[in-house]
Amino acid sequence: MTEASRIARTKVAGVDVSTAHWIDGRRVPSNRTFEVFSPIDGSHLANVSAGGAEEANAAVAAARRAFPAWAALGPQGRLPILKRFAEGIVARKDEIAAVETLDNGSLLSRNREGAIPRAAHNIDFFAEWAAKRQHATIDSPTVTNHVRYDPSGVAVLITPWNGPFMLTTWKVGPALAAGNTVVVKPPEWAPLTCSLMADIAHEAGVPAGVLNVVQGIGEEAGAALVNHEEIDRISFTGSTDTARIIGQAAARTITPVSFELGGKSPFVVFGDADLDAAARTIAGQYNNAGQVCLAGTRILVEQSIAEDLLGRVRKQVDAGKVGDPREGGTKVGPLIHPEAFARVTGFVERALADGAKPLWGGKRHDFGDLYFQPTLLTDVRQDMEVVQREVFGPVLTWQTFADEEELIEMANGTRYGLAAMLFTGSEKRAWRIADRLVAGSLWVNCFFVRDLAAPFGGSRNSGIGREGGDWSMDFYCDIKNVSVLKKSLA
Repeated sequence: MTEASRIARTKVAGVDVSTAHWIDGRRVPSNRTFEVFSPIDGSHLANVSAGGAEEANAAVAAARRAFPAWAALGPQGRLPILKRFAEGIVARKDEIAAVETLDNGSLLSRNREGAIPRAAHNIDFFAEWAAKRQHATIDSPTVTNHVRYDPSGVAVLITPWNGPFMLTTWKVGPALAAGNTVVVKPPEWAPLTCSLMADIAHEAGVPAGVLNVVQGIGEEAGAALVNHEEIDRISFTGSTDTARIIGQAAARTITPVSFELGGKSPFVVFGDADLDAAARTIAGQYNNAGQVCLAGTRILVEQSIAEDLLGRVRKQVDAGKVGDPREGGTKVGPLIHPEAFARVTGFVERALADGAKPLWGGKRHDFGDLYFQPTLLTDVRQDMEVVQREVFGPVLTWQTFADEEELIEMANGTRYGLAAMLFTGSEKRAWRIADRLVAGSLWVNCFFVRDLAAPFGGSRNSGIGREGGDWSMDFYCDIKNVSVLKKSLA
């Protein structure tokens, strides 16, 4: 370890975290840094190396050099290394959870019990999936078609701040399992657990250059990576506006992209639904301070049960504690950053000025600077900004409908199509509505549950492509068909 690398370290929640990049199997600090603060209390956590073109070039070059040997291992050769990677995540679950909570303000209990174990499962699942996947054979009268799944090369993976560790492994898992090498660009508002991930991968035996981490601001490090001539895939989770910029860069080099973007998802409740279950799930949309792309932020309720359901939701919301995400019982923590707080506040203030009324909430919570009250707005029109655009905070809207036709028009009446939630007791209605809703994921009488083998992604402005199972593997592979003339080979 060089002297500069030794200095580029910090303690976060008692955990030793490197603030340098991870490139070609070693820590590489930069002369420039950016500051990271905890949204919980504004405390300074670290000065993190700020990369740019130099670090991006070095990381892509390292990944390119490492690619042939990693690809040549094949799925079975990569399997034991990736399984050790997953085991290493499990072994350090509590440390990762503690750092993530301080870094982005998410609930400690959910990180420890849900997000970090799921991250380990992401690595393990795709390693097993790749090892079991068979090349396909398609027979025809004159030739036999052999379909092969070849790793594509170097993948750039850009991940968001609302669940950086888990969502990074959601990309790293299939990319590495398919035989690619990767360069991860962590979110600048919450980069620290991706640094831990690099350490864990190294300890598991992931070879130098196979997994690289370049930290920095999106306009610098991110832009240098997505514009690089020597990359083969770009996977991005984040805002629709940023995806447009990345898409332009990818178009220049004709680099395939996978985008999981924003949402403005409808949460639909019919009169024949289990209203208590619906109310609990609606209140759950405030989780992570509403900073969840999948959240059902537009509550659409059948008129006949609107008053009854509203009272039940209010009871659930009132029982939820706003406060320090490290404390048991907390349901809603802080927004990630002052910019995020200003954005959420602006949406609410403009909505109120445009005629919306708060059923509850609507302003800063007394607990701290970045804490916003769980908010529900009514008297909103379909054309209002707060109905049409993603707020990404603890702000929901409340609308009623008279019949299914009106519901479909309202539910599909935005440019998004990421998810939808539907609560009803009628199977026929569930399938009838499901056929007409524009959404990549639809949950019926549940929320946030999905097998990793199933597809995930968005329609319209909510994304391009699908992740999960074969959909992930197909994206990270060059699919090749070898047609062999029958009886032509000895």
